[in-house]
Amino acid sequence: MDPRVRDAMLPWLDHAFGNPSSIHTFGQAAREAVEGARESVALLLGARPAELVFVASGTEANNAVLRSCAKQNGSQSHLVVSAVEHPSVANTAKTLQEEGAEISWVPPDRHGRINPEQMVAELRSNTSLTCLMLANNVVGTVQPVAEVAAECRSRGVPVLCDAVQAVGKISVHVEELGVDYLSLGAHKFYGPLGAAALWVRQGAEFSPLLVGGAQERQRRAGTVNVPAVVGMGKAAELAVAELRERKTAAAALRDRFESGLRSIPDVVIHGQQAARLANTSHVAFTGADSQALLIRLDLEGFAVSAGAACSSGTVEPSEALLAMGVSREEALSALRISFGQGNTIEEVDAFLGVLTRQVGELRQAASTGSADPALQPGMPDAG
Repeated sequence: MDPRVRDAMLPWLDHAFGNPSSIHTFGQAAREAVEGARESVALLLGARPAELVFVASGTEANNAVLRSCAKQNGSQSHLVVSAVEHPSVANTAKTLQEEGAEISWVPPDRHGRINPEQMVAELRSNTSLTCLMLANNVVGTVQPVAEVAAECRSRGVPVLCDAVQAVGKISVHVEELGVDYLSLGAHKFYGPLGAAALWVRQGAEFSPLLVGGAQERQRRAGTVNVPAVVGMGKAAELAVAELRERKTAAAALRDRFESGLRSIPDVVIHGQQAARLANTSHVAFTGADSQALLIRLDLEGFAVSAGAACSSGTVEPSEALLAMGVSREEALSALRISFGQGNTIEEVDAFLGVLTRQVGELRQAASTGSADPALQPGMPDAG
């Protein structure tokens, strides 16, 4: 979290603590702070403040839209969903499918990009929602959302755009995208965890996921988390002012890293031929288990993400990678490396040195069949 965001939040964690739904002085001060934050987030998106609903996470926002669609259309719903969506969209769609909805899954190309013509071709007369994220959370590929949304709008089909991974890293303007619903999360642009927003185009149908009180214009019941919302507003304000500078700095770090990978044999950089977020590099190191590599790097002080997840005691590769045509073996040797405003060129160079050594050691251990000492008893489980 940006220190400037923390400083903006502190008063609302202390003496300014108040419920923004209350009519007393403390409550109205909190209300004013929430609405100020709403204006800042709206400016970041080129949206109207009244169209924004504050929620707890991008997952909640995505669930709310998908569930709203299902409620309005019942078991006759048909959804068109890209095969590289975040689990908060993909798994909710699968649940709706189990409840009777029809889902058309659209695969990406080998770079992780969805073909807009292929997605549009799946539209039907009863299609009630199309889901296409703006930037993939695994590889970082930027998707042709505006092209798909234009065709969907001409046919009266609403579009949900999960922009959590993109907002604060690239310019995001809801009118230019032409979508009907868009989700974003504060922690992706140096705001606090647990603060997010859902943009709902004026006039778009929406039934709240959470009901109870009349908060957020009756679109999301529950007492508003004032400190988190204020933090999100400050983070949005900073993102507007510093977007170009951040993007340039992240790209320099990412490019330095990928150039340094030339010293490591048998490396595959996923999505390199497509438009990507400047801060993301997704790399497979053939013959090196990504979970073991992640732990080894963590022990050396470097935090990265594996291209797989542990489920029910077994390590499963990312569904997005498999949809791209990446083999299971390659997917299980992949890491996602992200760069941010706190990183330096010196850190990238140090990381490359450690990474080169650790990949070599893991490959050597795999070739001789010896156990990885990083996974011996007492060490963290690879899952």
